[in-house]
Amino acid sequence: MTKVIDHDAPASISRFDRVERVAHWTTAVLFAVLMATGAVLYAGPFSAMFGRRELFRQVHTYAGLLLPVPVLLAVAGRWGARLRHDLGALNRWSRDDARWFRRRNRARPGQLALGKFNPGQKLNATFLGAAIVVMLATGAIMRWFGPFPDDWRTGATFVHDWFALGIWIAVLGHVYFAIRDPVALRGMTRGDVTAHWARTERPAWYREVVRR
Repeated sequence: MTKVIDHDAPASISRFDRVERVAHWTTAVLFAVLMATGAVLYAGPFSAMFGRRELFRQVHTYAGLLLPVPVLLAVAGRWGARLRHDLGALNRWSRDDARWFRRRNRARPGQLALGKFNPGQKLNATFLGAAIVVMLATGAIMRWFGPFPDDWRTGATFVHDWFALGIWIAVLGHVYFAIRDPVALRGMTRGDVTAHWARTERPAWYREVVRR
């Protein structure tokens, strides 16, 4: 049987535009600063090692306040059209997304009609988005505690600490899976992925892009 080659098929496909990549990497840097300064503030040995605790507290506070800014700026104008579209895609779930959670289905690329993001990425983005809101609220109570009763401050500290642990797990998992898939990582560094990767790993998104 002769294999038919589509000479019109693109060699690569644009996955993330410059606005999305700048927003992603700026947010990543802020997350890294928050995680590092938070570790220094939370863990006694780190505090003793580095000293200057008040400086770390100030950096932690301002990095937390700036955390939502890159995404908000990115979606604010016409330049954020693709990011707004992708945020909508993160909130859409299909039957194939549900099937993805069965390990045997994940082992067969192309068998599931996945869109631009797989379900793991959708869950990770949803959690981190919610975590930003929670950490801002609880962090504000902890930093400017004057107007709040003691039980609010205690509760805010408890929630802040546990969400911080969840963020460490989510971010480290995100980095691990990104390193495991260099083609997908290239989409966030250079902006494009190979057509083969798109066709096998994200077939529904590939068909959408080709039709477009």
